Amino acid sequence: MSEHDSDIEFDFFDEPETEEAPERERERPPRRPDGGGPRRPPRNVRTPAGFVPMLRLAGLIAFVILAVIVLVFLARGCASSSKHSTYANYMNNVQGIANDSTQIGHELNTALTTTGIKENALEARIRGLAGQQQQLANQASSIHPPGPLHSEHAHLIEVLQLRAAGLSRLADAFAVTATSKNASAAGRLLANQTKLLVASDVNWDFYFRDASKRELQNQNVTGVQVPDSTMVPNPDLASSTAMTAVWRRLHGSVATGQPGGKHGSALVSVTALPDNKQLSTTGENTVTASTDLAFRVAVMNSGNFQEFDIKVTLTIAKTPAPVKQTKTISVINAGQTENVTFTNLSPPFGVPTTLKVDVQPVPGEANVSNNSAEYRVIFSLA
Repeated sequence: MSEHDSDIEFDFFDEPETEEAPERERERPPRRPDGGGPRRPPRNVRTPAGFVPMLRLAGLIAFVILAVIVLVFLARGCASSSKHSTYANYMNNVQGIANDSTQIGHELNTALTTTGIKENALEARIRGLAGQQQQLANQASSIHPPGPLHSEHAHLIEVLQLRAAGLSRLADAFAVTATSKNASAAGRLLANQTKLLVASDVNWDFYFRDASKRELQNQNVTGVQVPDSTMVPNPDLASSTAMTAVWRRLHGSVATGQPGGKHGSALVSVTALPDNKQLSTTGENTVTASTDLAFRVAVMNSGNFQEFDIKVTLTIAKTPAPVKQTKTISVINAGQTENVTFTNLSPPFGVPTTLKVDVQPVPGEANVSNNSAEYRVIFSLA
């Protein structure tokens, strides 16, 4: 090796170790001011994986519950409507029977009060009415009532059968007394049979009408009318006195066409209600025209015989058309006074007017001077 070569400094191994460039310090999250550990980066809030299905399930359950509630209310409404229809249909069927039975009562009254009818004709007429009444009882037996009204319906059938029996027995009584010489005894026998018809009216009201109304209330059924029915509108017809008069008039008519003696009907008084003010024919009468305005007319049988179907007419002069009503007294005994009341009147206000009452004369009435009267009236609002 030459000197030159030896002068060459080989510093290859003497150089300091090459240091790698220090790595870039990683960014670290800043420390919290309180000296705690490093603050964690905020995370995105995510809905748990099972939460959405739970919401859907809850919504479905709520929908199902609502649907069930709606269906329950609809079912109750339908059941209530069906229940109402059941009771209404039943009462409609009974209504026709009730009307027909009442009409038979009217025809009986007409037969008993017809002047000049013969005993055998009257007897045949009553037997025919008894047959019609029995047909109504049979018709009622074919009606199927709602369950809670079975007892009331059974009483309805019993009432109709009682009416048929009463009419049949009344016809038998007329046949038995046809040749009787004792008018009072005949009247008592006839009255006893007629009382069966009066009893049927009481039974209809108590055992069917009133009991059915209570049951409808118990069943919460509203708007359904329970029919009424009456065979004898005036129970006085079933008295011995009344039926004795019928028997005498009936047998008197065979020979003369009309019983002899005094016959009459008289207007006794006219009273304004609710003031209870009796009208006078000699002066002007001031009457309070309230919503309860009515007039009570008293009529007396001024003769010696029982009278039937006496018509009473009240007329109030008014422009352009008068106010006019007519009522009928079905039967009135000799010397008896009966009242008829006129309601639902719409008289003129504040001007003088005339109120007139007319009582229809009865057959054979000679004196008709006391059958009508006129009253000067002013209707006041206060």
